[in-house]
Amino acid sequence: MNPDIPLQLLGGITAREFLRDYWQKKPLLIRQAIPDFESPIDADELAGLALEEEVESRLVIEHGERPWELRRGPFAEDTFSTLPEREWTLLVQAVDQFVPEVAELLEQFRFLPSWRIDDVMISFAAPGGSVGPHFDNYDVFLLQAHGKRNWKIGQMCSSDSPMLQHADLRILAEFEEIAEWVLEPGDMLYLPPRLAHYGIAEDDCMTYSVGFRAPSAAEVLTHFTDFLSQYLTDEERYTDADIQPASDPHQIQSDALDRLKSLLAEHMSDERMLLTWFGQFMTEPRYPELVAGPEELLEEDVVGSLEDGGVLIRNPSARMAWSEVDDDLLLFASGQSRYLPGKLRELLKMICAADALHIDNLSEWLADDDARDLLCELVKQGSLGFADE
Repeated sequence: MNPDIPLQLLGGITAREFLRDYWQKKPLLIRQAIPDFESPIDADELAGLALEEEVESRLVIEHGERPWELRRGPFAEDTFSTLPEREWTLLVQAVDQFVPEVAELLEQFRFLPSWRIDDVMISFAAPGGSVGPHFDNYDVFLLQAHGKRNWKIGQMCSSDSPMLQHADLRILAEFEEIAEWVLEPGDMLYLPPRLAHYGIAEDDCMTYSVGFRAPSAAEVLTHFTDFLSQYLTDEERYTDADIQPASDPHQIQSDALDRLKSLLAEHMSDERMLLTWFGQFMTEPRYPELVAGPEELLEEDVVGSLEDGGVLIRNPSARMAWSEVDDDLLLFASGQSRYLPGKLRELLKMICAADALHIDNLSEWLADDDARDLLCELVKQGSLGFADE
């Protein structure tokens, strides 16, 4: 994607301008970001997804058994017939992983790293429906898909911002409105992290929320150190050779901290290990149980199926990315990593980007041992699978 070509999705500005002036800085209202947008899924189909065990869903009822009542799915079929006429919202996570037509929407956001995109959440709200004034710690694009929603924009927030006493929802106790817009189908609102916002349905409405992965510093430290610890031996310990005699045996002196920092820095600054962990962490599937391939698979079976006209597609729940390490390549697929020779660069790019893999775009690679082995491993892992299966 050329970053200097104006995009309808961004209101006629370029990706470069958007990233420079708005991304993680300030909101952007885009009228008719997707002109004449029609949702590929309607309210009844969204409710149907919320009945499924493997789908993550929630109901927020502003005036339920208690203020801002939260119910978690899966729901029973009669749930929706017992809801009030107003002021409730159904939220369904990761609809892109279950509805291919919704996943296609993400192709319009390829001016951003694909490994940063989390999922497409879809909400349906009855008139007056809302989840209250709140803020997110990640970027979000809010695309209006059906009906009208009033969006109020407020102050920048932090972990110190006052919240209502609620066990499950983070609703702001104070909201300082600075702007207000009504979005109609095709309109989109971009919000940077920590900006307070408050959406209220004016009628039956549906909103798509494209969210982004943004691990916290706590997550990074916790998960990376857990990852590192798998490769450290018990012999690697704090040492203090050539220590000076202690003037006070009860005092921890600064040179002890220097030695400790040196021990930590030796491993924390290992870029190869950091890249390996980061790629695996950022491609970890939201629902790992949905990424599973055949336990036993022969390479000749994969090649034979392709030669017979079979088509490989990415598992909707799989995530993929790649990087370079010296002269090698590193492929990340569904939370796992694999080093590959540099000659497979174009194949890796195609595997990560192509909608489908078949004999027409794979023919030159099927003669390569490393390429065949890679394709077989991705099918066994479940990141790739044959379309007819």
